[in-house]
Amino acid sequence: MDVGSFGFTLAGLVVGFIVGMTGVGGGSLMTPILLWFGINPATAVGTDLLYAAITKASGVWVHGKNKNIDWKITGWLTLGSVPAAALTLWFLASLDADTQAANAIIKQGLAVVLVLTALAILFKSKLQAFASKHAGDRYHLSGTSLNLLTVATGVVLGVMVSLTSIGAGALGTVALFLLYPYLVTRRLVGTEIAHAVPLTLVAGLGHASMGNMDWSLLGYLLLGSLPGIYMGSHLTGRISDSILRPCLAGMLLMIGYKLAF
Repeated sequence: MDVGSFGFTLAGLVVGFIVGMTGVGGGSLMTPILLWFGINPATAVGTDLLYAAITKASGVWVHGKNKNIDWKITGWLTLGSVPAAALTLWFLASLDADTQAANAIIKQGLAVVLVLTALAILFKSKLQAFASKHAGDRYHLSGTSLNLLTVATGVVLGVMVSLTSIGAGALGTVALFLLYPYLVTRRLVGTEIAHAVPLTLVAGLGHASMGNMDWSLLGYLLLGSLPGIYMGSHLTGRISDSILRPCLAGMLLMIGYKLAF
C-alpha cells in the first residue's frame, strides 16, 4: 500500500470513528478531506455518496430489525428526494462540457451545506426542545399538510445531497425532529438512515454514470471506515456531547468558510 492509499484508509478510519461515536459527520467530513487530498470536487462527491450508501446500509438492517424505522415517513421523504436527485444530476450532466463550472457550483454548494450542517449540530438540543414544547399546539401539523411538507423536505435534501453528498444526516434528522416531535429519537434516527440509503445510492450511481467515481478510492475509504465505525460506536457516551458537538460544528464552519472564500 503506497502513501496515498494509506492516507485514504486513515481518513476512512478517522471519519468512521467520528461517525460511530457521534452519529454525524460522515459526508460533511469525508468530502472536504477528499478535496484536501486533491480529488476533483465532482469525483469526491460521487465517491462519498456511494461510500455513504454502503456504510449506512448496515444501519438500516440493524434499525429495521429493532423496529426503529417508520417506513411511511421514509416513503414520503423518498417521494421528494429521489426525483429531486435525478433532476439535480441531469442539471450537472448538462454542465459536463464545462467541468470548471460544475466544480465551482459543487464547491459553493458544499460551503453552504457545511455551514447549515454545523448550525444544525450546534443547536440540535435547542431545536429538539422547541419541537417538544410546541408538539401539541398549532405549530404541529398533521394529515395532508404534514405529508406534503415531508415530501418538500425530501426535495430539499435530494438537491443538497446530490450536489454535495452532505445533508442527509444532521439536516435530515433535525427536519424530522421539527416535523414529527412525537416520534421517539431512535425511530427518527432509524428513519433518517433508511431514507439516506436509497437517496445516496441513486445519487452515487448517477455520479458514477457521469464518470464522477473513483472505485479504488472507495475501497480504501471502506477499508478504514468499517473498523473505525466499530471502534467509535464502543465509545459512544464516553465523551460529553457538550464537548463533541461544538468541536465538530466549529470544524465544519471553518471548512465551509474556506470553501466559500
